[in-house]
Amino acid sequence: MQPAKISLVTDMLNEGTIETKVNCTKFIDVLMGDKNFRSEIVSSMSLLVGILRLVKDRRYPNGVLAGLDLLKKICSHEQVRTLIVSVGAVSQIVEQLVHLNSECLELALRILDDISGIPEGRIALKDCPQTIPNMVRLLMRVSENCTQFSLSILWAVCKLAPDECAPVAVEAGLAPKLLLVIQSGCSPELKQRSAELLKLCSLNYTATIFMSKCKLTRTIQ
Repeated sequence: MQPAKISLVTDMLNEGTIETKVNCTKFIDVLMGDKNFRSEIVSSMSLLVGILRLVKDRRYPNGVLAGLDLLKKICSHEQVRTLIVSVGAVSQIVEQLVHLNSECLELALRILDDISGIPEGRIALKDCPQTIPNMVRLLMRVSENCTQFSLSILWAVCKLAPDECAPVAVEAGLAPKLLLVIQSGCSPELKQRSAELLKLCSLNYTATIFMSKCKLTRTIQ
């Protein structure tokens, strides 16, 4: 737990072979499970940058998984989230979403959902051009957990800047996806949040135009 020794592990995470990098992430994971662990131990820009490099290197799927798993655990400590945002994690993870398998995707969305819980995180998500289209695409696509995280992130950015974000979400095809959630076997909480987001997104449109955005037939309207 000594800072100097954690620093050495961080150096190996940044400079070692892929096997060394994966082992370093697993080792830090073990340290985080110790009763004497303090969040300051992982409050290091160099450590976070090393983890993000691992996550971005698609040549090594085991490294991507290990990096996301560790970042998810680090992100559970609220006091480190601002630092995670400051190293550019949001845009890097959002851009990776289209390349991830279902296991990694759920981890990545969980991280982004946690980050959306702080003001800096919501702003970073709003400012990333791929956030809204990627979240809309993932609704009802992979698992209920992924739908839940995507919906939570969409709610965070649309609530933050409704005039700016809601029309972008609607143009990306959000409305019919929300109707799918409402009509699905998802949890009541998810359906309720979908209904709230649908209402928020409709405010910038006349009823007729919004119905057309929902891709509903005249009979269903």
